[in-house]
Amino acid sequence: MKTVKKFSKAFPACAVLSSVLILFGIAGFFIRGINFGIDFVPGLLEEVRIAPAAVEVSYSGSANVGLGISSTGLELVITGTSSENETKFFSYAQNPTVKDIAASLSEVEGVTVSVKGSENADSYGIYLDSSSTSRLSKNDPVLLYVSDESNVVTVDEVRAALASENVVVKELGDASSRSFQIRAAISKTSASSDTLQSEIMGSLKARFGEDNVAIIKTDFVGSGFSSSNGMKSVILAVFTLFVIWLYCSVRFHWDFALGAIIGLVHDCFIMFTFISWFQIEFSATSFAAVLTIFGYSINATIVILDRIRENIRLVQTKSFNDILDASISGTITRSVITTVTTLFASVSLLIFTSGSIENFAAILTVGLLSGCYSSIFIVSGFISLMRRHWEPGEFSAHVRPHTGKKIVASFNSAQNV
Repeated sequence: MKTVKKFSKAFPACAVLSSVLILFGIAGFFIRGINFGIDFVPGLLEEVRIAPAAVEVSYSGSANVGLGISSTGLELVITGTSSENETKFFSYAQNPTVKDIAASLSEVEGVTVSVKGSENADSYGIYLDSSSTSRLSKNDPVLLYVSDESNVVTVDEVRAALASENVVVKELGDASSRSFQIRAAISKTSASSDTLQSEIMGSLKARFGEDNVAIIKTDFVGSGFSSSNGMKSVILAVFTLFVIWLYCSVRFHWDFALGAIIGLVHDCFIMFTFISWFQIEFSATSFAAVLTIFGYSINATIVILDRIRENIRLVQTKSFNDILDASISGTITRSVITTVTTLFASVSLLIFTSGSIENFAAILTVGLLSGCYSSIFIVSGFISLMRRHWEPGEFSAHVRPHTGKKIVASFNSAQNV
């Protein structure tokens, strides 16, 4: 048996509180804006590796010599009017160490090789800076890199080096082939993608050394692609709300379904109020947190709506608020315990993680609290408003038949149901 609490008395105050918070969020949108991540604004997507340069290669002859790297070895492409066009291949299998590769390259006329790192490093780990030219010359030597497992750079160190930049850093690969994916949005201070790339590389080289940073690949996200992502996200959110409304309309009465959607929209506004004022980066991960709250909140709401539907036949009263109070009282323990246990996970992520996962956890935590609150007070408050002139027996066609005995309750004294 549950003690019936007068939750309905708080409906007007909660409506005012939520309206103020939503207006506060709208003001935040115009004052501070939304801190969109690289998924929704033009920017740079770059993969870099950090390790000391292993080999320095130069060429002093009259031909044109280009250096290429594949998964099986190195090759020199020699062209020019004063020499025969030819390609020389140096496989990793036949040259298993950096010392062996250096010795084989040195046998080519005009090529000078200097080993700068460990001679015994595995040649299979050699890679080239994609931003530098692969053409060999005397005054502009090409650097070859090999991963250094004895001096591994962590993702936290890279994030610290780029703390002044608006970037998201993700670690890729294992210790033998570790690289870092850097995602950066073009800001007002970055006039172009080239400027942004130069700023990032400058910060990395200042922290890890001029010859210790190599770019593996670079992609640029255009304004058209980022705008398309934003539009697709809006369409996905609207479609999700529509499907939820359709489900609730079939299962419950129209005012129950509309109340559920109002609760979800309310949660969305509350999360964006938090995002705008605290300038949480809104990325694809953040959007996933919003959709997660849609699912969590509607689940909590349906539990209450289902109890309301049952109590319409079980509770004899002339006031629909009495049915709402009995239904919320019967599910409040479940709602609170579910929210608190889920918060254990989200708060743990918030405390012990960083980057996009930390943003995900922050939005999820706010959404969990908002979802529990809206399921109890906002959705029920809207239904109370719609059924303020309710009379017993109304909408009975939408109520599932119940074969049990009716419960007679005196709500004036708030006794047990």
